[in-house]
Amino acid sequence: MGLIHRNDAIAVPGEDLLFDGGFAVNTDRQRGERARMSRVSKQASPMLIVATAAVITFSLAAVSAAETPLRDRNGPGPAANGPGPGCNVIPPLASIGTKVDISQFPQPDSLTDPELAGPVQLLRSATFDIPIESLTHVDVPSGNPRGTITLPLFKGAVKTPSGLKPAWYIILDAGDQAEADRLGVNFSKKLRNAGDAARPATLRADGTFLFESGTVDFSPNRLVAPGPEDRPFPPSIAQPGSVGDANYSPLVNVDDIVYDAPIVAAPVEDAAINFPNGNPNYALVHDQVIAIDPAHRTVTLSLINGFSFGKPVFYISTESSDPTVSAIEANTFAPRLRRLEVGVDDIARSAVERIFIATNGASEGGCDNPQRQGLSAALLDGHRPNNTFGGIPTIATDYSPVWDANIYEWTDEAIEKGYRGLLTEEFRILKLARDGLITGPNGAPFGSAGPVIVCGVAARLN
Repeated sequence: MGLIHRNDAIAVPGEDLLFDGGFAVNTDRQRGERARMSRVSKQASPMLIVATAAVITFSLAAVSAAETPLRDRNGPGPAANGPGPGCNVIPPLASIGTKVDISQFPQPDSLTDPELAGPVQLLRSATFDIPIESLTHVDVPSGNPRGTITLPLFKGAVKTPSGLKPAWYIILDAGDQAEADRLGVNFSKKLRNAGDAARPATLRADGTFLFESGTVDFSPNRLVAPGPEDRPFPPSIAQPGSVGDANYSPLVNVDDIVYDAPIVAAPVEDAAINFPNGNPNYALVHDQVIAIDPAHRTVTLSLINGFSFGKPVFYISTESSDPTVSAIEANTFAPRLRRLEVGVDDIARSAVERIFIATNGASEGGCDNPQRQGLSAALLDGHRPNNTFGGIPTIATDYSPVWDANIYEWTDEAIEKGYRGLLTEEFRILKLARDGLITGPNGAPFGSAGPVIVCGVAARLN
């Protein structure tokens, strides 16, 4: 396919960052000229940088291709079941260190009460390639199975200037308990506070959604490259692989119930996205898609590692309100999500819960390092950053799939004294912030960085 030229400037974060309603603002480069870029489809050369949308307002940092090559990263990348302790949170056998075989152990208490210790499948509508309910009783080898989730795929419709188009979506959360139970998804009482960040839809006779507006362009190439070796984050180049229009949001208001219903494929008919055995066309589907089967109405997505209150979790990353975040996360940039209020966490009007993301966690040794965590590590080795969530279902009642990004940085003093390590629990992070061992990026006050990330939590692993 040929180039489609636009006059958009692509924003690429560099140094001297501020956090001001968006993720990264390069104050030095904004004083200079903005680089003009060309946009190319995922079927064209990955070495060309792509302009995504006019709302992307970063400036281009000068990066030598010889020093930091561009990385075409369409698709989900490495899986949740990673190659080492720094990229794999799957629990060990419960019998390690005992004199008896695991067969003599009782089933985890979580199978009786999901609030007790043990693995819990939160998205009950789903099928996992890793047997969630048998974790701690099964030794899961690294790398295989991959770590995927297969969900019901819905074919609704969306109104466009050229008429009705198909709308392929999944449902991960609902703001009504009875509806969440009916669908086998997570309940989030906070979703009712989404306000205008949720786009309107109505229910069709077949039970699917008719969206009033909002589409996603999956055609851009996702490009990510780390910054200098001594400071990989922020990335030197960051471009999302899918971009929602101004009306698109995964949050959908249908009859006063707000759903988390991300679009996972382009507005095309069944035959165009028929990839039941994998190897999908990423110009037409979300980068987290592994396989999609419109005939049987299923879609398989990659799972991601994380933690909540010390417990490992699997989750699905679908959208964010910032293009750099979406490039790193391999999800859809949805600017409408910027209408959400951040920095409010658990007060009555809040629609968000906090996610804690390290910029400069331990990265030495990559996946072999059990303390590995953070964006610098993810940019250097390509695996996920092991982010820490606030409350999730079965642990707290304040869960929301809309996560307010609290970006933190270890201080030089903390690193020099050997304090830097893997953080898996919210109040441990808050204590370190209180004690001055972590701050916001570049020494800024600790707290909300501005972006939100939409992530449905799929399972608690112990």
